[in-house]
Amino acid sequence: METTPRPRTTNPTTNPATEASARHYRAPGWFTRNVFNKLIGAMTKAGVSMRGSRILAVKGRRSGQWRTIPVNPLTLGSERFLVAPRGETEWVRNIRVAGGGTLRLGRKIEAITVVETADADKATVLREYLRRWKAEVGVFFDGVGPDSSDAELAAIAHRHPVFRVTPRS
Repeated sequence: METTPRPRTTNPTTNPATEASARHYRAPGWFTRNVFNKLIGAMTKAGVSMRGSRILAVKGRRSGQWRTIPVNPLTLGSERFLVAPRGETEWVRNIRVAGGGTLRLGRKIEAITVVETADADKATVLREYLRRWKAEVGVFFDGVGPDSSDAELAAIAHRHPVFRVTPRS
């Protein structure tokens, strides 16, 4: 039986920069996946925040099952952001489709919605994120750090999705 190839479909909310970032992903190593994330996740679920950690829960875009991962939400002024230092992760793909999820610390669960930030608006967020968590995530930013110029941050912005977080009403 002959089949016609299906045309590639794209998410209507993506832009060319987002599609370019789809090629950028750094998978966690064994230690991160099996020890570090589980330890931070268990502590955060118990109510002990490690440098601002929360458990992000978001529905899977294909399965509909809830998926969880520890994240470091960034508060910048009166706004909060989620940054994906590893690039186009599964949680990024899922939250784009779902439009939100929950952030958990202990028993406190906050329903959130997210809006993806344009690449041109990411420099300040990425700089502050690196200032706070460079020791943990700096390796994923290709030598760019909190003291880098706006141009250097702009050059890598497409590789690191950033979402503005708001409480769900």
